[in-house]
Amino acid sequence: MKADVSLLGPGIRSWVRTSPGTHIWLLIIGVTSLVIAAASQDLETFLLHRTSSNIHQLNKHPLQSLLISGFWIENPSSFVLYACLFELVHANVERWIGTARWLFTVAVAHVAATLISQQVVLMSIEDHSLPRSMKHVVDIGVSYGLAAAAGILAYRVPRPWRWLYLVGLVLFFAVPLCTGGTYTDIGHAISVAIGLACWPLTNGRPPWDFTRPAVARVRVPATAGGGPADGSGGPADTPEGPTTASGDTTAAVGDPTAAGGEPTALRRTDAPGPSRSRRPRSSR
Repeated sequence: MKADVSLLGPGIRSWVRTSPGTHIWLLIIGVTSLVIAAASQDLETFLLHRTSSNIHQLNKHPLQSLLISGFWIENPSSFVLYACLFELVHANVERWIGTARWLFTVAVAHVAATLISQQVVLMSIEDHSLPRSMKHVVDIGVSYGLAAAAGILAYRVPRPWRWLYLVGLVLFFAVPLCTGGTYTDIGHAISVAIGLACWPLTNGRPPWDFTRPAVARVRVPATAGGGPADGSGGPADTPEGPTTASGDTTAAVGDPTAAGGEPTALRRTDAPGPSRSRRPRSSR
């Protein structure tokens, strides 16, 4: 139990280090959520409309509104939910296909879904199906990127579970769209389609293997001299070294001298000769 706890810190650091884009994005959303939570009602209204990618802002500041709108959420109390979704979806995708491919998928989906959905709003306004005030509607959030990441994540789920995942994903976004959906539901559907269409980015990336057992690691307590307590002289935390058919551990390769200072040859440690300490080979 203590060993599991001691490995928790390095595991978290490794998780964050291999998905930097996800956690930088999440950090920025945390800061902007604090700003919204601390702002007055008037300031909150100004910030939400100023950072929206609605028709008004797209006409005035197209690039700025497309970029900034992806770093705000309207309800700061939803931050914990989004943090969980980021870890479950974004972090897994980024770790799997790499930061550049993940960022490409999310950025394309965010931009395309925003532009298309706002074009639908504009057409509805011109058709008098929506009021002209919809040109100033608050349109911010990270859901388009999440939907795209959820789409491409389908290719990491092994068959036959992939089909169940796809059915659930399609139903989750298609049902609202087919039952009186809004322009946001249109954007979600577009984002999922873009994520699914990015399957070439997953070439060479293996899916999850739910049948592979976890690799056990042996932790050997270190002595005062810096080596393991068994006197092997190997690292304190290393996988078990290779063994021969008879169960004997092979000698380390590249060690110029043995424990007694004599030159060693590449041979089994149970061969005749002076007694030498066994050094497990470290694997990369």
